[in-house]
Amino acid sequence: MDTPQYPLLSRTLFPDLPAYPERMIQFGEGNFLRAFTAWQVQQMNKQGRFQGSIVMIKPQGSPVSEHYAKQDHLYTVLINGIADQQVINEHEIIHSVSRLISPYTEYEQFLALAEQDSLEFITSNTTEAGIAYKPEDRLTDAPQQSFPGKLTALLYRRYQLGKAGFTIIPCELIDRNGEKLREIVLRYAAEWDLGDGFIQWLEQENTFCCSLVDRIVPGYPQQQAEQLAQELGYQDHLMVTAEPYLLWVIEGPAWLPERLPLTEAGLYVIFTEDLRPYREQKVHLLNGPHTAMAALGLLAGLTTVEDVMNDEDLSVFVKELMEQEIVPMLDLPRAGLLSYAEAVRERFMNPFIRHELASISLNSIAKFQTRLLPVLLRYQRERGELPKRITLAFAALLVGYRGDRLARKDSPEVLTLFDQAWLQPVEAIPVLLRETKLWGQDLSSIPELAGTLEQYVRKLDAFGARATLQWLGGGSLCDD
Repeated sequence: MDTPQYPLLSRTLFPDLPAYPERMIQFGEGNFLRAFTAWQVQQMNKQGRFQGSIVMIKPQGSPVSEHYAKQDHLYTVLINGIADQQVINEHEIIHSVSRLISPYTEYEQFLALAEQDSLEFITSNTTEAGIAYKPEDRLTDAPQQSFPGKLTALLYRRYQLGKAGFTIIPCELIDRNGEKLREIVLRYAAEWDLGDGFIQWLEQENTFCCSLVDRIVPGYPQQQAEQLAQELGYQDHLMVTAEPYLLWVIEGPAWLPERLPLTEAGLYVIFTEDLRPYREQKVHLLNGPHTAMAALGLLAGLTTVEDVMNDEDLSVFVKELMEQEIVPMLDLPRAGLLSYAEAVRERFMNPFIRHELASISLNSIAKFQTRLLPVLLRYQRERGELPKRITLAFAALLVGYRGDRLARKDSPEVLTLFDQAWLQPVEAIPVLLRETKLWGQDLSSIPELAGTLEQYVRKLDAFGARATLQWLGGGSLCDD
């Protein structure tokens, strides 16, 4: 039977959708920001509180999807889940994005954004590896390779035009993201010899805010695409699924809530002078288990977060990881942490969201460094032993990045380091632990870490992820 054909989502199909002047630049066109920042901008617009749209910037050099232009940058956000004990199943056409620019093919158009007085805000989500200094970047590049390099070039053009600066709110999940982005921009400004006047303008006319984001966004609902087209009456190749829960914590000046009226729009956004407690809880207790389960779950033959939470072995692993290894290492009241951990597990079990482990595994090395490594190091330091579940997740990550068991999705530099190390399997783990480019420090001196990882890798290879998990929980293997 022929598949019914539906028209493509576009402004031709919905001619009455409003358009707004561009007020925000967004580095990143991925699923998360489209269901997080752009979705929130639309909620403000619907209430007449912002009346602005977003220019998306593609931070990487891969080809731009043709669907953006064909759909007039419209897309549907599906909100599926449970909130306040009520089932939520909603959809909304997002029309808060005006256009998408790739600096790799439209560099002058990218720099021309500096001319627009209406643009006030810059947001970003270029993954944990995105806020990074690349010494090869130059002002004369078209474009620079790094996100901070591109941002510096745009800001310098803005300065040259004598215009006002921006409020910059990065969403990358690294500690003090706004401060680190500012530091790299200032470093480029000095190394590129852009002058004291530009540096003064950077510091006085621009506001770099640290922020923390929280919303599970699995992405395109591939398996339901045909059914959704039938229900909605149109095709949407940019559709994205998200959970109802959303939190954005922004550490910034007192005037920011008025300029960016997110809370007035009823959104769960916290403007604060110190986001550290919020970050510690979220990064380690929500994102940490995600990273820990990704490689292990894939090695065990599972596909989604829901699969993990419905699996007898993996679900116990996640619960014990959170309660026995992560919670004791956080400097917040235990009761509140345990309550948050329980709520996170409920979100993981959302039956309406298909959150692919393969998607979570993107750039896992940087994610492990941010989300789990600090807990591992503190646990070893305070208790004199390694947290066995985090260490097993570390071992599964190393197996995954060997490249013979799982598909790897990371930067060429990271993959090259692993490929070179695994040429000599006997020495691979000590070599990798010494590589500061991977972990931000030399891990080879951590007591028993190399030996324990080697043991776990051998068991994962010989017996598989599931048997190794059972062994970790007190079972036996035939070589014990």
